[in-house]
Amino acid sequence: MKERVLDANFPRTADHRVYHLGLRAGEIANRIVTVGSESRARTIASFLDKTPEPFKLSSERGFITITGRYSGVPVSIVSVGMGSPNVDFFIREARECLSGDMVVIRLGSCGCLTDLPVGSIVIPKASVAVNRNYDFDFVTGKSQEYPYRISKPVSANFDLHLAVNIAISFLRQHVDTYTSFYSSQGRQTSFPDHNADLIEHLQSSINDLATLEMETFHIFHLATSWQGNFNSFKTVSPPLATSPVHPYISQPPSTQDPPPDLSSSVGEHATSKPRIKAAAAQMVFASRLSQDFITPEQVTELENWCARGMLGALRGFEIGLESLHPELGSVWEVK
Repeated sequence: MKERVLDANFPRTADHRVYHLGLRAGEIANRIVTVGSESRARTIASFLDKTPEPFKLSSERGFITITGRYSGVPVSIVSVGMGSPNVDFFIREARECLSGDMVVIRLGSCGCLTDLPVGSIVIPKASVAVNRNYDFDFVTGKSQEYPYRISKPVSANFDLHLAVNIAISFLRQHVDTYTSFYSSQGRQTSFPDHNADLIEHLQSSINDLATLEMETFHIFHLATSWQGNFNSFKTVSPPLATSPVHPYISQPPSTQDPPPDLSSSVGEHATSKPRIKAAAAQMVFASRLSQDFITPEQVTELENWCARGMLGALRGFEIGLESLHPELGSVWEVK
């Protein structure tokens, strides 16, 4: 692998791999399930077709991508770890590796603020961001401002949200709160977070508040912000020398040939304007009201059930042929 980065603005190696995910065009499909943990990604991947053999890539930065087919339809599962910074890398870099539409379902765990029992599933129709207000004086607590900032809601894609609802057959539609550990979730630690009344404040400020979760809001935000504009990245000359991107790749020998380079022309194959469409499903692992927490046995059962549901939702979600990434040279190509 060549140890060069072609652009300091948007790092990409000389063999056209994005810097953090380690992917290049033809290794991630238009339909994607994204999760936090590697074990959940591998659980979902266990339901993929055996042929073609699923492609697996682990990047140096902890991202894991598994791409294959589910009932004949190309899908990818991407494990991103935790928090909005990792989600930001995932959405931006995956988008630059794709031609056509990008359809993303976030499957994650959450804490629940309603009377739903652990083991339930919440399918958020919208999400808000709750962030620590860095202008607040957390040392003394003497400030004219509230210690936390709450954004306006951002909605899921209506059609994809409906597809997830149908696949799960559990029609609960709530606004879901994106937060960051620990202070923004009202958790009490030894730090002076001034958050003792935060949950009550959120409940009084946000209609239909149901869950606390970290990644959904940023996915919805980026999906609705992206307008299909393609920038022309100028190559740095000479290329920057840096640590190489060394992903670990496990794939069939028949797919070792490099895919066609679409890195400078993502979207040119689509005849309609490409879009990012996002929705989410959240598994209730903890109740913030009763303090109950899900058992390991319940986690296994719930994740397996949701895995089939998310893959089924993606398989049935219509994407026009003109909005699909080319199969020729891709890791999901059937030869």
